[in-house]
Amino acid sequence: MAEVQPSDGDVEEFLARPLTAHLATHGPYVRPVWFLWEDHAFWILTGPWSTVPRDVDRDPRVALAVDTTNLATGETRQVVTTGRAEILPWDPRRGWRMLRRYLGDDEQSWEDRFQRYLRGEPGSVWLRLPAERPRLVDLSFVASLPTPEP
Repeated sequence: MAEVQPSDGDVEEFLARPLTAHLATHGPYVRPVWFLWEDHAFWILTGPWSTVPRDVDRDPRVALAVDTTNLATGETRQVVTTGRAEILPWDPRRGWRMLRRYLGDDEQSWEDRFQRYLRGEPGSVWLRLPAERPRLVDLSFVASLPTPEP
């Protein structure tokens, strides 16, 4: 295993991919989340349908991992960070930037619940997790999956 001190571009490129992160809050509770990496922070959509705002109000210390594993290629990389999260008011422009990463540019094709977030669904808020120096860890390996028989 080699911990990489990549250039900022390597981290930016990895975090620009539409990957799912795993957010851990007090409890401990771990949940998969979509995120936007912007302004040296992870931005996560949340609201009254989730315990995240209440968990963060009780204890703002959280951990977040973004990882990918591809058994066919051997690529296994992760960014892990911890810090003090904060709950901030909803910003629909930031919401559009995040949702289009996962759903594409055609807002009209998105499920209604995602369109409601953009219109300011009551209670929608952001969890912001600053990460000044996220670590990129490369655990990649040489893939050796057996080839299927003809």
